[in-house]
Amino acid sequence: MHTKLTYLLDANTLIDANRDYYPFRRVPEFWAWLSHQGTVGNIKIPIEIYEEFEDAKRKDGSRDKLAEWAACPDVKAALLFSEEADPELVTTVTIEGYGENLSDTEIETIGRDPFLISYASMDEKNRTIVTTEVSRPSKKGANRKIPDVCHDLNIRCIHNFQLLNELDFRTSWRERAACSRRAYHADRSPFAPSQSVTDKRGLT
Repeated sequence: MHTKLTYLLDANTLIDANRDYYPFRRVPEFWAWLSHQGTVGNIKIPIEIYEEFEDAKRKDGSRDKLAEWAACPDVKAALLFSEEADPELVTTVTIEGYGENLSDTEIETIGRDPFLISYASMDEKNRTIVTTEVSRPSKKGANRKIPDVCHDLNIRCIHNFQLLNELDFRTSWRERAACSRRAYHADRSPFAPSQSVTDKRGLT
């Protein structure tokens, strides 16, 4: 039985997208597409990661645009990963990925990355981590980057632009999705001629 590949997003994939290349005011299609991909199960975000941008605030204390979007019930329902973290697995990822006997300061520096990686390690063949972090093999301890930790733990990790390629994001995705739905229903219409009927009549 084939299992669908699930992409688990790091918070920086959304933070950087909103700040640098897909701001809400200019490319709203991207954010609608993300929510859609969550609904169909392709993209998910663990709660520990979701909270990183859902609680983000401006200098005046108000929520920024990304936080407002993340707080929408429909968006949250679509993107939140339903599984809960395994504390023992998170500890294992932290030790094997970053080192033993880490100080409180180092643990704070690492942040919630071990949670994200641990979710992927639960089903490493069918889960891929997406991050904007870049591999830095020379970094050690708490300064290690997600791609390098994933490499050591045999977990697939890709950049956000690779995600867009693999899921074929386009600003016209709504029209393409609608066409696919119409084609799907047309194939199952009771009025559509079946291949068997066509063959019997000799019409090829």
